[in-house]
Amino acid sequence: MKLPPQGKPNWENRTLFRGDNLAFLRAMNSKSVHLIATDPPFNKGKDFHATPDSLSSGASFHDRWSWEKDVHEEWVESITDDWPLVMNVIQGSRNSYGDDMGAFLCYMAVRLIAMRRVLRDDGSLYLHCDPTASHYLKELLDAIFGKNNFQNEIVWHYNTGGATSRRFSRKHDIILFYSKTPNSFTFNSQREPYRDGKTDHFNMTDTDGRAYRIRKVNGKEYKYYKKSGRICHDVWDIDSLNANAKERYGYATQKPLPLYERIVLASSNEGDVVLDPFAGCATTCVAAERLRRQWVGIDIWNKAHKTVLLRLDAEGLLAGCDLRSVKCIEEVPERTDDGETAAPFLRTKIKPHEPPGPRWTHAKMREHLLEQHGCKCQGCGRSFDDPRYLELDHNTPRADGGINHVSNRILLCGPCNRTKSHTLTLSGLRQRNKKNGWMVEGAT
Repeated sequence: MKLPPQGKPNWENRTLFRGDNLAFLRAMNSKSVHLIATDPPFNKGKDFHATPDSLSSGASFHDRWSWEKDVHEEWVESITDDWPLVMNVIQGSRNSYGDDMGAFLCYMAVRLIAMRRVLRDDGSLYLHCDPTASHYLKELLDAIFGKNNFQNEIVWHYNTGGATSRRFSRKHDIILFYSKTPNSFTFNSQREPYRDGKTDHFNMTDTDGRAYRIRKVNGKEYKYYKKSGRICHDVWDIDSLNANAKERYGYATQKPLPLYERIVLASSNEGDVVLDPFAGCATTCVAAERLRRQWVGIDIWNKAHKTVLLRLDAEGLLAGCDLRSVKCIEEVPERTDDGETAAPFLRTKIKPHEPPGPRWTHAKMREHLLEQHGCKCQGCGRSFDDPRYLELDHNTPRADGGINHVSNRILLCGPCNRTKSHTLTLSGLRQRNKKNGWMVEGAT
């Protein structure tokens, strides 16, 4: 399938951006990345610190989340306006798990929305998580990428770590694999060594040294040659890093290179651009460099650049290479494409053009509409004593080209808002209310 024109990166290969990844993701050109492989926080409810006196000494992050402290009003308003299905997932998690999960998912949602925009049409995302939030993150990704673009839930199984007699010992992480589009994404099947005894039947050797076996089909004999290994399944047995591993740099959540090399090999080709927005100790970046891909990482840790250089040098990847080719940049790059922000998954039929000027907050829009119409539902005409009973919505839905400007905003009571959903216009809602006898007599 021939792809439409894709975007070009507005950064150079071997770039590490230092700072909050949301600002950098929003500043990256659309459709400029082939693969995103990342290991974000998991909502574990604890703090992580690097091993003292290790090469990653000083690295730490807080994996605790609070709706009051960690969620920005702009995130909530943006998701509510442009991605209502995503907000449904977030609110559902708050109801079933608690505000901490809702805050974590809100933090992840605005970043995953931006990641989807920067992916090329043949690109893929691998999101590393664990059973703490994997089921909620899958719902979130279904809402952002579309359930038809879910490809695999990969189980990374390992044997290291402690054991318990109170339950089955936890020995796996989850990696969620989504493509940008359902049919045109890059995928190179991978093979892994056969398990013991699985190749004993390849007991013959050809003149060129290849092992084979004979199989009879309809009375005829055929040679079946031994492959380099079996095609990988969605359960990966790859050892995690123990405390004495040569590869370990002391980073609290460091993952093994073979794990991310398999991802890079499977969903990119040589020369493609690989992004890790939570670069940490740069495992994805090192894997990409080893496999001759271009790469860009983002991390807030002030020693991330030094760690990248140390790891590349340890792998012999800086031999004859100018150290300045690995750049650490703190300034957000300028977009060189059309600057379009992340559009909803259900694309609008008409590209909205909002009037110039700063975007009003929801609170300011509500205040303006209450001044214009009073504390009254514009859908059914009922008046209320408390404005909290009225919910902000769009006159023309976003899916039909409605804009976020106050001129396209209305206040509805809860029943009217649910009836209108994301499909009816205000006039369509009023017609339905009249038909169902819900409209207040004389309301206009």
